[in-house]
Amino acid sequence: MPVEQYRPSRFNLMPTVTKNIIIINVIMFITTIVFERMGINLVDILGLHYFGSEKFHIWQFITYMFMHGGVAHIFFNMFAVWMFGAAVENMWGPKRYLNYYLLTGLGAAVAHYAIVYYQLQPLLAQIASDTTLTPDVADAQKIELMNAPLVIGASGAVFGILVAFGMYFPNTMLFILPIPFPIKAKYAVIGYGLFELFSGIAKTSGDNVAHFAHLGGLLCGFILIQIWKRNDRTYY
Repeated sequence: MPVEQYRPSRFNLMPTVTKNIIIINVIMFITTIVFERMGINLVDILGLHYFGSEKFHIWQFITYMFMHGGVAHIFFNMFAVWMFGAAVENMWGPKRYLNYYLLTGLGAAVAHYAIVYYQLQPLLAQIASDTTLTPDVADAQKIELMNAPLVIGASGAVFGILVAFGMYFPNTMLFILPIPFPIKAKYAVIGYGLFELFSGIAKTSGDNVAHFAHLGGLLCGFILIQIWKRNDRTYY
């Protein structure tokens, strides 16, 4: 049965994986605040660090998706997980949806790594070649560059959800602020993608948003869907 004709037998407003993703993120956000008051920086422990950093751990490729930097950050991400993720999970089922969520989050991390590597290498080379620096000072500057958390948040996986929603429900009308009229989901996703690409290239001063991580989640989601479409007929 082609996906355009598929309709879930029962629509669940808060399906299992979507609900648990939101619960885990909220718990981690509250825990981060509590631990911060105890002098423990969970963002520094669970946020994704550069692989050359002494603070890097392999589990951060997963844990970074459940860390957020503020109320607005977690609210809008979790709102998008519920608004778009519930429809996608109802269509795919919990197993495929969870795999998709985690894989798009990993894809976002890899994309961000590639950009950071491209940006960091010239800086590290510049420090290494600076003859005015003592070895201790040069090493300290390298460590400072590499030890800051690269990225936190569910935004990469959220962009994966957005592209899935746009591909499977392309003509659903959405209200996207500040646009004063409804827009089809497929055009909204394309618009978001172009905006993130422009913002990532522009490198506006003070912009600390990981735009290429968002694009990585979007691209990874698109590739996964194409692979799944090729490998099975009904997709469920």
